[in-house]
Amino acid sequence: MRIRALPGTPGFMEEYQSAIATAIPDTPRQADESKKGSFRYLCIRYYASASYKALDGSTRNWQRRALDEIAREHAAKPVAMMQARHIRRMRDAKLATPAAANQLVKALRALFSWANEAEETTVNPTIGVKKLKYRSDGHHTWTAEEIQRFYERHPPGSQARLALDLLRYTTGRREDAPRLGRQHIRDGRIRFRQAKNEHRNPIDIDIPLHPELAKSIAAAKVGSNMTFLLTQFGKPFTANGFGNKFKDWCRQADLPHCSAHGIRKATSTALAESGATPHEIMAVTGHQSLEEVERYTKAADRKRTADSAMAKLK
Repeated sequence: MRIRALPGTPGFMEEYQSAIATAIPDTPRQADESKKGSFRYLCIRYYASASYKALDGSTRNWQRRALDEIAREHAAKPVAMMQARHIRRMRDAKLATPAAANQLVKALRALFSWANEAEETTVNPTIGVKKLKYRSDGHHTWTAEEIQRFYERHPPGSQARLALDLLRYTTGRREDAPRLGRQHIRDGRIRFRQAKNEHRNPIDIDIPLHPELAKSIAAAKVGSNMTFLLTQFGKPFTANGFGNKFKDWCRQADLPHCSAHGIRKATSTALAESGATPHEIMAVTGHQSLEEVERYTKAADRKRTADSAMAKLK
């Protein structure tokens, strides 16, 4: 079957999955894997469903990676025979990488949740399977010294400097920064819809354009491009492409432990330390719950208390 969409595009993947779902298997093994009731068959049906297509691109990607990894070993096995103990076994095989283990469980829950509603299967072996508990500090939060080191390596006017300032003064994620352009700036404000969950629970950001960001945009001389950041070929970055490029810029500044998301955390921390309330931080970052931002305000309160206490020490 001919696939007409360009490789790497959502349209390509949709046509590819449709071809797999309707193609005549070439070998008995492929026939077994694609047989109705098999794990591979269920995955193919899920990938072609409206529920899967409605997910954000990043969510589709990690779910598919997790499910395809399982299918490499269990593709032909009947879904009706899958039990919770099998999922626990697959989860526990990834004890060394608990985040990946939990993503595997999440992907299977999404698959069987859809399958039950679509009446593709009546079993849900994910019921009762818990995620692994582990401690993680997540992405490193940039310090003021690290931001300054990045600035020293990447001067005003450079793509790297503009990228950092876009992240820093919008609290955007790596999916947001490469989408921003002049069309998002009006009347001294920057307005954009966050890429995360934009199709399910859209969050619109409307904040003042920070003077330092305005200077950075002017210095970069980006003209009338629809996006401020462009690849060496003059094309907009993809989210993954931007993330990889930003990581390169961090390495050039001798900051290999830093990442794009750490800037978002740094700005949230700076807002808390400057006295911003949790609701004020939420208005800037787009967080949806107080619990998500209270860790920043609590840390800032502890820091102020410690500073006050140490000032009294003689």
